[in-house]
Amino acid sequence: MASYLLKYIQESKKIDNGPPVRYQLMLNRVNLDKEDNRESKLRRYTLGERDPRYPHRTLLLVGATGSGKSTFINALVNFVMGVEITDKVWFEIIGDEKDRPQSDSQTSAVSVYDVFGFEGKKVPYSLSIIDTPGYGDTRGIEHDDIVTKKLQDLFSVPEGVDTIDAVGLVLKASENRLDEKMTYIFNSITSLFACDMENNIVAVITHSSGGKPKALQALEAANIKCARDRNEPVHFKFNNRQTERNENDSDDETEAVNAFAASNKGMKKFTEFLTNTTSQSLKSTVEVMRERVRLTACIQNAKERVATIEVKQKAIIDNRVELAKLGTMTTENQNIMITIQETYKEKEDLTDWWDYKAVTCKTCEENCHYPGCTWAWNPSRCEVMKEGKCTSCSGKCPVEDHVKEKWRYVDKTRPITKPASELMNLEKEKSSLEGEKKQLLNEAFQLIEQLEKIALNTNSFSTYQHLEFLMKKMEEEGDGEKVRKLKEIKERMDKDEKNKAGANYFMRCKHFIKSHI
Repeated sequence: MASYLLKYIQESKKIDNGPPVRYQLMLNRVNLDKEDNRESKLRRYTLGERDPRYPHRTLLLVGATGSGKSTFINALVNFVMGVEITDKVWFEIIGDEKDRPQSDSQTSAVSVYDVFGFEGKKVPYSLSIIDTPGYGDTRGIEHDDIVTKKLQDLFSVPEGVDTIDAVGLVLKASENRLDEKMTYIFNSITSLFACDMENNIVAVITHSSGGKPKALQALEAANIKCARDRNEPVHFKFNNRQTERNENDSDDETEAVNAFAASNKGMKKFTEFLTNTTSQSLKSTVEVMRERVRLTACIQNAKERVATIEVKQKAIIDNRVELAKLGTMTTENQNIMITIQETYKEKEDLTDWWDYKAVTCKTCEENCHYPGCTWAWNPSRCEVMKEGKCTSCSGKCPVEDHVKEKWRYVDKTRPITKPASELMNLEKEKSSLEGEKKQLLNEAFQLIEQLEKIALNTNSFSTYQHLEFLMKKMEEEGDGEKVRKLKEIKERMDKDEKNKAGANYFMRCKHFIKSHI
């Protein structure tokens, strides 16, 4: 055993007598979101001290719950530390999923693990590993939205991460069939990134027993955009047997030696990929994440405002009928009182079963971001704000005109009585409302066009969910060119049956959430 490993044995906590003897490494922890340890959803753990003479590499790992991500992270750390099977020890920085208590396995935290002090031993760099909670688990897509938001925070805060060298898509070797849920997971992951990240996305194949993994078929079937070599997704194979007991002079020991060697072969190839790959700035990826949030907020706001406009338009039609009964407006009949329907805003408390709050504009009396603004502690931190102004409300008002509280605005109607003379400008009001409606739809369309240009995955389900609404309303407005473009996008997404199945899963989950709010 290398002498430097003895230091980590002495400073670690023994968790299993083995063999191999398992040790929990002691790490320094910082909560990047400034919350306490119980509430924090963005954590940074550090092992050792960085040597500035060496370059640094950052790896982001994403995958479904139960894919073997935790075991892979531990195996990568042991490889970087230079642990050999003859050492009969195994170090862990993260507990295996099956060993963690239920309360911990259900966390929504994004964790960064900095591994310092081993530069030049097995790899010529220090390493940061970003671990994300599993996508597509029993908590549903609202959990996945939280993970995305935490990643966005990590990529945005000064003490966070601003470049990534590789994105590891973790999946089991036996995963040869793409059901709706798995298609949704793949789509969600690739929807996070800008188009410049494609050649940095690779497959991390776990639970491999050798040979060509069936999981590659799943990747091909899903048309996942990732790095390719000889027309095949770039992938690295690993088994998950490093912590299995291997007594001396037994068949188990022979199998363990062979498994360790096979996994280390995959680790060598993977760390060489990290050595040679080009780092990617996360600036464009953060903008993709923000644009997706803005699109959803813009559509939600547009739906509410269009509904209000249509109620007003109907009232105008009804009011014109009442005016027509009076005939020509004269001095005598202009003061006749007419009862009409009027729309107005009212505050409604939020009583949903998540602790959601709405970002609202006090000036426009509109809901700018609801539902979905979960972790921004004030309006200035909300993604719908850009350059100090709201991208969602009709007035594009400054941040200070907004609040985030546990209530939202709802539209109500009530009968009121007005003199006939006050209703003479109905046509002017109707024209103004039609112009406002058209502007709303155009803003949403422009966001979709922007995502088509900058996003790696242009077939994102977060875009798909809005297409029917926009096409219907733009058809009503007679905007044929924009309707044609939206139909082309939808037809492209519908063309692949597996993609369509994943979209159906996403839409069912969204409907479930909506029905419980």
